[in-house]
Amino acid sequence: MTYDFETLNKKRSGNSAKWDVQENELPMTIADMDFKVAPEIIQALHEKIDMGLFGYEEIPKEYFESVANWYETEHDVRPNEEWMIFSTGVVPALSSAVRRLTSLGDNVLVQAPVYNVFYNSIINSGRHVVSNDLDYDTKLREYTIDFRDLEQKLSDPLTNMMILCNPHNPVGKIWNQDELIKIVTLCNKYDVKLFSDEIHGDITFGTPYYPVFGLNKKYLDNVVVAVSPSKTFNVAAIHAATMIVPNANLRAQINRGLNSEELAEPNIVAVPGTIAAYNNGHNWLKALKKQLLGNRRLILDFIGKNIPDIKWVPGEATYLLWFDVGNIIDNADELTKFIRQDTGLIVNAGSVYGGDGQHFIRMNIASPEKMILDGLNRLKKGIDDYKSGLNK
Repeated sequence: MTYDFETLNKKRSGNSAKWDVQENELPMTIADMDFKVAPEIIQALHEKIDMGLFGYEEIPKEYFESVANWYETEHDVRPNEEWMIFSTGVVPALSSAVRRLTSLGDNVLVQAPVYNVFYNSIINSGRHVVSNDLDYDTKLREYTIDFRDLEQKLSDPLTNMMILCNPHNPVGKIWNQDELIKIVTLCNKYDVKLFSDEIHGDITFGTPYYPVFGLNKKYLDNVVVAVSPSKTFNVAAIHAATMIVPNANLRAQINRGLNSEELAEPNIVAVPGTIAAYNNGHNWLKALKKQLLGNRRLILDFIGKNIPDIKWVPGEATYLLWFDVGNIIDNADELTKFIRQDTGLIVNAGSVYGGDGQHFIRMNIASPEKMILDGLNRLKKGIDDYKSGLNK
């Protein structure tokens, strides 16, 4: 089947968080794709809705089988279906886990720069953020983990949870098995619960992503892994995710938290949408990745020729590009605000992700080529105008 990744649906802006912008503005921000959902998923949802029944839903065994089959086929690791718990989303499950597994005033460790909503889940629950900031090599344009600093912060008796982003958003880093083993070994050593957000694991290029739940079982007593079809298939609004928790006692705690906070009941489309995505979405994902690679080549060629002061931080995953703008400015907020005012292009200022993010911008490239070209021309104009002094 041939899939359409070039039609930009002009009606998408009705209730879209991403497209709630002015008429002349172009958002390349929130991690939604501007591609129509796979027809296999749309068909399954039509069939469900056409039944005309909208009562309470349960999670059938076919749901968990579809998750396990997907990871076995796509990533050569099959999670045990008994380890799985349904949730209405990764972020709600993360916030629930923070409240269930830690106490008020505890530290929760992240690795900045990192997805900004992690901070909300921690702070809004009355816990403290501690960051094992990633080390950035400006010459290699590469991020690595400072394991000495990580151990020091995990050893603090007040640090009782770590949130891992695998692959990492926004820098696009895929952690290899050796790095994952080092992380879980340290968490086990200091009895720190590890919540691994693996929502971006399907969109990888070349370097394989390895799920934490695929490690030897001896490492997994403190591990909670969160997966979802939402980023892979652009179905965030169906509100479906799966918690994979190998340890029975920890699984019971997570399950109790999700149920007590009413985060374990599916809506009318969550189950059929997920099953259709995982059972029938393999070919669509291949086509999507081909499109994204083409978009990435287009963007990097354009920037190399026309905006050489911007440097891409090479990433192996996600449809989000992380650009170093340190040669232009050390205040990404100022730069992105100017670009928006000057051209209507909206990109994310890296400062919201913490760490060294003030030197970076994040761009969503999951859009038709025509939109990508429009965005690139706006970006060039914005950078040129900023450097020429129009920001004064």
